Amino acid sequence: MSHSILVYEHGGPEVMRWEEIPPQHPGRGEVLIDQKKVGLNFIDVYQRSGSYPLSLPSSIGMEGVGVVDTIGEDVENVKVGDRVGYVMGPPGSYAESRLYPAERLIKLPDYISDSQAAAILLKGLTVSYLINKTFPVKKGQTVLFHAAAGGVGLIACQWLNKLGVEVIGTVGSDEKAEIAKAHGCHHTINYSLEDFTAGVEEITDGKGVPVVFDGVGSDTFEGSLKCLSPFGLLVSFGASSGPPPELSVAVLAKKALYITRPSLYPHTATAELTAEISSPLFEAVRDSVSISINQSYPLKDAANAHRALQSRKTTGSTILEIQI
Repeated sequence: MSHSILVYEHGGPEVMRWEEIPPQHPGRGEVLIDQKKVGLNFIDVYQRSGSYPLSLPSSIGMEGVGVVDTIGEDVENVKVGDRVGYVMGPPGSYAESRLYPAERLIKLPDYISDSQAAAILLKGLTVSYLINKTFPVKKGQTVLFHAAAGGVGLIACQWLNKLGVEVIGTVGSDEKAEIAKAHGCHHTINYSLEDFTAGVEEITDGKGVPVVFDGVGSDTFEGSLKCLSPFGLLVSFGASSGPPPELSVAVLAKKALYITRPSLYPHTATAELTAEISSPLFEAVRDSVSISINQSYPLKDAANAHRALQSRKTTGSTILEIQI
């Protein structure tokens, strides 16, 4: 019998229950995946807590890796035994096995391990669309990336560094500053000790940066706007500290600033769109970008993984292990 983490009410980590689930059979266009690894992401916290409400009871989670066990009718893009990953789509990755739309599956190259894939599909694809599509970076530019020692940040720092981009990264501790620097971040600012806006002004000689990548939200949003140079772009792609405050667009006028709120879902809406961001990611991992998996937990112990993530005690990526 397979097991899954189920949520019957929104709330803290304690609402997650480890339960047996009945046998599943794929319908038309679906596959049954025998899961191996699951990625931990802040969107899981939003689903559990109710920030992103789900129809309950429900499993949670948006990223997993496994092997195709059974295929439904009209599935032609994968076969039984294929090693696949997925990101976004219907929630439910916190399970030993699950049904998933075949058209959204990503075939994994041999040089990407199960653990690597579970650590990079959501975070790495996020970096890929941020620096290749939302704001295509250019060699010689300087950018500000918040939470530089997190799972998204460590991938971004390495990748941007390899592209010849100077990275200013904010972190929450001196330990995280050292981790970020070891992964290609040129300048780190510990925002628990100093004003990051003043730090950016000093590093850039008062010019500011053309783009800020902000996945933190409430705590950094207003400061991020101050760090931008004229015509700069604030990319608000997450809200780990809470949603950004409401904004009067008039505040953008003085420097003719831009704001965008992209997300991964539309970038993975079709196989073609997914390939546009997954191919450069896989190539980057093959050639130069290392994946820092600094925490792992048994899937049934996901509550403690959530507690660590929310308390900002984690660095790099965290994966949940399927133990059968």
